[in-house]
Amino acid sequence: MIRDFKAQIFCRETNLSKREIDTADPIWIERIDAFFRKTLLLPPDGDPTEYAKAFEAVYPQPRHRRQYIDDAISKGTPCFGHKVLGSLMAAGKVDCVFTTNFDPLIEESALSANVILPVPDQHRPAVAAIDSAGRAMRCLNESDWPLVAKLHGDYQSIAIKNTGSELEEQDDQMRHVLVEAGKRFGMAFVGYSGRDASIMEALTAVLDTPAPFPNGLYWLSSSASRLLPVVNEFLSRAQAVGVEVAVVECATFDELAANIIKTTDLPRALFDRVMEGRPTPRLVPVQMPTTEARAFPVLRYSSLLVERMPPTARRIRLAQSTTSAAVRELLKENSVRATVAAQGRELAVFGKDRDILDTLAPLGATLDGEVKLDPVADSWAMGLLYDALVRGLARRLPLIPRYKRAGHSLVIAPPREADDLERARRDAHALSNLRSAYKSDLTGTVPGTGFPFQEGVFLKLDMVDGRWWCGFEPYTFVNIPRAEEPQNGNPGREEFSNADPMGARPDRSGDPAGDWRRERWAQRYNKNWASIIAGWAQLLTNVSGGTKRAFGLEEGAGIDAVFQVSPVTGWSRPGHHHVYFDRTT
Repeated sequence: MIRDFKAQIFCRETNLSKREIDTADPIWIERIDAFFRKTLLLPPDGDPTEYAKAFEAVYPQPRHRRQYIDDAISKGTPCFGHKVLGSLMAAGKVDCVFTTNFDPLIEESALSANVILPVPDQHRPAVAAIDSAGRAMRCLNESDWPLVAKLHGDYQSIAIKNTGSELEEQDDQMRHVLVEAGKRFGMAFVGYSGRDASIMEALTAVLDTPAPFPNGLYWLSSSASRLLPVVNEFLSRAQAVGVEVAVVECATFDELAANIIKTTDLPRALFDRVMEGRPTPRLVPVQMPTTEARAFPVLRYSSLLVERMPPTARRIRLAQSTTSAAVRELLKENSVRATVAAQGRELAVFGKDRDILDTLAPLGATLDGEVKLDPVADSWAMGLLYDALVRGLARRLPLIPRYKRAGHSLVIAPPREADDLERARRDAHALSNLRSAYKSDLTGTVPGTGFPFQEGVFLKLDMVDGRWWCGFEPYTFVNIPRAEEPQNGNPGREEFSNADPMGARPDRSGDPAGDWRRERWAQRYNKNWASIIAGWAQLLTNVSGGTKRAFGLEEGAGIDAVFQVSPVTGWSRPGHHHVYFDRTT
């Protein structure tokens, strides 16, 4: 009802037709809620007076409110919970029901349950509203149960309570019945919010009697955290005077009824009637597959799960503001290996503390503990971790990091004449699986041009479904030198400066190695791609346990960037078998 009232007020204030909005659409719900947060036309969401204020804002006249209730009730039918409650009353297992609802669903369910019982065994309910409270008094005085007491009135009553002023006071006789019932019985509160001051005052008054709620209080809610303060205060007072109190979490009225029916001895006829109307269960038994999962087909992703990332980096404070680029240049000039992100006079750094402080001494650098990294919220933290991950993946491998604004990458380092035999042997062993996957050299020169090429992978750090992944895309890098560079220059292990990630020259016409590169990849089909992806995954996670360190610092020397990378790439396969998968060609 509150949602409907808000929609009507929203349409009225924004000059929209209600046909133009969909109150079941989360987008429209959020738009309407945002409107009321800004305009303050109604109390905040969840406020105890929200219902009354909204109802009165839409229907100022009592007769119009009665008509709205009447129209809504005419569409209602008893749910599973109503049928269980009606059967419990018909079986004499529930004495009294107080309700703030206007609909007749409880009494109708009780009457229909009584019909199937022998007349001597029937317990037909008396119904009392605020304009017939004398009937409730008689039931109370004579212990003539069961009783259904309508605290806010019946939909057929002339007086029904909906607005703030109407809900402030409770009819004296109905209040007396509620208080006396609290003195005689325990109570279970099902789905009641506690919004009505008059009802909560009456319940609180029971606590001042000698033996309140002798069989305890049970307050049922979808979540204990959503109870209103007035409810928590009432339960605390009840507990303080010795009442047994319990807050029970239960998602829906139907689920509560299903739990009760399991432990209650109902006459067989009533039990069968109730179970015939139960809703279809969401969970049904299924036959689990017993055949072994097939290895084919599998969709393999070129991405590795980053199971753990560095939570903090070293914080360094400077005497003057600077930029990340300026700091990197200073570190490079002094051959200091570090990864850094600057924010004015503060740096977040991975690397050896002493070397970094010595290099940045002209900027007045001092250590200042650690800085927490939140790559989701802070782009600088994302960039710092991205740079450190690339460095960590390349460490101790024949790989060269290439840091670009368009995306970082790793390329195979070509052998150098200065390398000793042991290093050459170690590098060849590390690249053996990858060389087998490519079925060709991993480095060399492009025929007819003399340009050096190296196989490599583009890298991307990204979050998917709350987990961090390092995606990698194999490509062939061609080092096309600028005019001032020697055409047959052999790239070393330093970072390249080409603007284009593949080595093409945007300032010249076309890519001189483009045709060769396309031809090189044209014949590599799914099976070859799978082998290449597996080869790169093995190379990038070759360290035992998948732990990758950007610098390999000794303990206490500084803060290293340590990543835990899964050696298994992401993959998926069909959730069922089909004869199509049995094909051999």
